[in-house]
Amino acid sequence: RCEKLAEIIWQNRQQIRRAEHLCQQLPIPGPVEEMLSELNGTITDIISALVTSTFIIEKQPPQVLKTQTKFEATVRLLVGGKLNVHMNPPQVKATIISEQQAKALLKNESTRNESSGEILNNCCVMEYHQATGTLSAHFRNMSLKRIKRSDRRGAESVTEEKFTILFESQFSVGGNELVFQVKTLSLPVVVIVHGSQDNNATATVLWDNAFAEPGRVPFAVPDKVQWPQLCEALNMKFKAEVQSSRGLTKENLVFLAQKLFNSTSSHLEDYSSTTVSWSQFNRENLPGRNYTFWQWFDGVMEVLKKHLKPHWNDGAILGFVNKQQAHDLLINKPDGTFLLRFSDSEIGGITIAWKFDSSERMFWNLMPFTTRDFSIRSLADRLGDLSYLIYVFPDRPKDEVFSKYY
Repeated sequence: RCEKLAEIIWQNRQQIRRAEHLCQQLPIPGPVEEMLSELNGTITDIISALVTSTFIIEKQPPQVLKTQTKFEATVRLLVGGKLNVHMNPPQVKATIISEQQAKALLKNESTRNESSGEILNNCCVMEYHQATGTLSAHFRNMSLKRIKRSDRRGAESVTEEKFTILFESQFSVGGNELVFQVKTLSLPVVVIVHGSQDNNATATVLWDNAFAEPGRVPFAVPDKVQWPQLCEALNMKFKAEVQSSRGLTKENLVFLAQKLFNSTSSHLEDYSSTTVSWSQFNRENLPGRNYTFWQWFDGVMEVLKKHLKPHWNDGAILGFVNKQQAHDLLINKPDGTFLLRFSDSEIGGITIAWKFDSSERMFWNLMPFTTRDFSIRSLADRLGDLSYLIYVFPDRPKDEVFSKYY
């Protein structure tokens, strides 16, 4: 559609130019020249608006960006083919800028040549792809050599600081008749220098992607959101990360609300008007723990994604239940019935809770297994070794559920 529009507008401009040429050869009475000059100015403004607004990022750079690590991005001019921009292939330059610099840029305040770091291989010539008629620049081998951080405010950590990649170019249209300066900003990126910062950086990106308002000042986000809004964001993230159609159930969300708000209410409706602040989400530790709500949730996704995805999809992992709830679920079940739940004490840990003596109402909770353990030996093999575990809650024979993974 953009290409079609560009074609129509360009044809209009050609007709206006032709009319101007005719006017010079054949004077016409009346204010025709002024009218044509005005039309020419208007059509040039329209072409300018179209070109500058159709310079887009086709493939965004990663939103968590590690220094000294290769990354890619692709920018495209949607009207490049029709306006024959490829006849004089433009070069695109990528620069990393801070939130403050992005604000200044959008206000048209001069920030020329300012950057907040150094990107290697940051220039790329746009290529015309004949088969698809597209004009794009694919940055295949960029890496962030260094980053210059701004002064942080109060409790803000480095993983809360947002940057953006600025892509700039200059396009000549109609045989250098018109020259346009174009620029576009990537989604916000968080820069890390070590893998251990990844989960906190991901929290910043999740909050931004989920709760940023359209047309905002870079990169303003609300400090508080409604719990149902956060539920939706967590569920989407969970399904995407674990690559599973089995998302978070109503019961799972109640469990998460109880964990976050240190509450005992088991009705999801009770939390419908409750707000969650960014601090509750990923600044303050959970009561009695040395980790935040997000760090715990991210650990769950990580262990499922790396080691337990098939078992989650099979429904073999109940997961989101605490020790007391596990006890209540198992109390009336036959001996040897067990369930798998996410550990409260260990990030990314899976605990086996099982009932082993009905007369004494005895229950055990095994020490949690973590990603490290599953890298050595799988969950299925570990369960296969434990002969006293007979039924997967509620009543499925263990071998029926896990034997295909032994």
